[in-house]
Amino acid sequence: MILPAAIRDSIDPLMRDIAQLRGEVVWLRRADGALRTEKAALHADNGVLRAENAALRAENGVLRAENGALRAENAALRAENAELRRRLGLDSSNSSKPPSTDGLKKKPRIPGSLRGRSGKKSGGQEGHKGDTLRQVETPDRVVRHEAQACRHCLARLTASMQRGVERRQVFDLPQRLIEGTEHQALVYCCAACGGETKAEFPAGVAAPAQYGERVRAAAIYLNVHQLIPEDRVAEAMHDLFGALRLCPDSVANWVRGKAAALAPAAAQIAVLAAAAPVRCLDETGFRVAGKGQWLHTVAAETLTHYRVSAKRGEMPEGLTGGVAVHDGFKSYSGLTDVRHALCNAHHLRELKALIEIDREPWAAPMRDLLLEANSAIEQAREQGATSLAPPVLEGFLARYWEILRQGLAFHRNLPRLQRHPSNRGRTKHRPGHNLLIRLHEFKDDVLRFLVDFSVPFTNNLAEQALLMMKVKMKISGAFRTFEAACDFAVVRSVVATARKRGWNILQTLTAGPHALIQTLVA
Repeated sequence: MILPAAIRDSIDPLMRDIAQLRGEVVWLRRADGALRTEKAALHADNGVLRAENAALRAENGVLRAENGALRAENAALRAENAELRRRLGLDSSNSSKPPSTDGLKKKPRIPGSLRGRSGKKSGGQEGHKGDTLRQVETPDRVVRHEAQACRHCLARLTASMQRGVERRQVFDLPQRLIEGTEHQALVYCCAACGGETKAEFPAGVAAPAQYGERVRAAAIYLNVHQLIPEDRVAEAMHDLFGALRLCPDSVANWVRGKAAALAPAAAQIAVLAAAAPVRCLDETGFRVAGKGQWLHTVAAETLTHYRVSAKRGEMPEGLTGGVAVHDGFKSYSGLTDVRHALCNAHHLRELKALIEIDREPWAAPMRDLLLEANSAIEQAREQGATSLAPPVLEGFLARYWEILRQGLAFHRNLPRLQRHPSNRGRTKHRPGHNLLIRLHEFKDDVLRFLVDFSVPFTNNLAEQALLMMKVKMKISGAFRTFEAACDFAVVRSVVATARKRGWNILQTLTAGPHALIQTLVA
């Protein structure tokens, strides 16, 4: 069937469109296949990316944990570095370290002194009663010097021309410092019975040749008080006094015997020191036969008692009533029958470290307050007062509390110290915070010198009594036996007390214990 031309003309474009559409369908199918392939590839890439993202997240978590650990370690190292730097900055002027640890870096005395400058000139002050060597009324020996001729005309002078005398006295050692005395005990033969009788020698004269009590006392003094070892004591006694054939063992035996003889006197000193209204207590370590021991002291104005113990915390017995001044060592809190006073020299040293090393702003005002309070007490004593005026006392107390509030507020604003994993118990505080807590908790003990003029500002009386043990250890290193250390403490107690009371040392060391006890309690 033949279609009309008009229809054929309209069909041809349609056929071309159909052919074109078929081509587009083929292209679209191909494009769809490509897209499907790309989609599958994208899905695969997405899975890879998700896996990578998860790995990165895990790695990021690990890095964050490591970063946190490193920050904590860094903070710990910073704290440790600060603590080590603080330790390097400590010396005898700003801590309880002994001066012997300062080494070659020791500070000049005046700038490093806690006392500071007084503003006074060096030497004796106005009104100070000086003391010097003076003439005596009855000298041991008088040597007269006569003139033969007049110094003006050279005429001869006679005894009748004397009109006066000018006296000058020279005090010197005699040429022979040791005199030998021979004791002769006469031997008798009785005419009645023919029996032989020999007179008695004085007590203590027991050998054909021996040294007397005063020579022994001098050797004991050199050994116990001047801390000269036995062999050098023998050498000094030979060089100075002509004591021949004196051996170190003899000196050691003399000290041992004297300690046994003076034990009752030392015990009486301990009783009197324990009963004193104000006594200073302290202790220091030393070596005995390679082991650590402790030398304890109870010191008053006119008494000093030493005691050797294996334990630092073994407190003296018999302390009741009165005031015990000490450095705040924990074992002293066990003395419940006394009032306590803390050594402010320790506080001043700690405050100096806080000022120079830690730069804490409250430390300088507290240091100035303590020094001003002590100065006010000294001025009041010089004026004959027995207490501070109430307004002055209240002013010091108000300033004290205000400085404590400022210091505690300062530490509350500081970040807390990190606790080491091995540490247990309470959180560690900074040194300044610990001092503030102590000054707050023991305020009455810190400021007892303000309300009781008999209480010293420091514990120097006891600390100075123990300094000699450090010198002893430098010279001798250690005691060989515990008994020798106890003997040293007994004799040293008597000698130190005698020196405080102005007794003659040779007379003290040659006196009997009962005579010394009577003099002590008189």
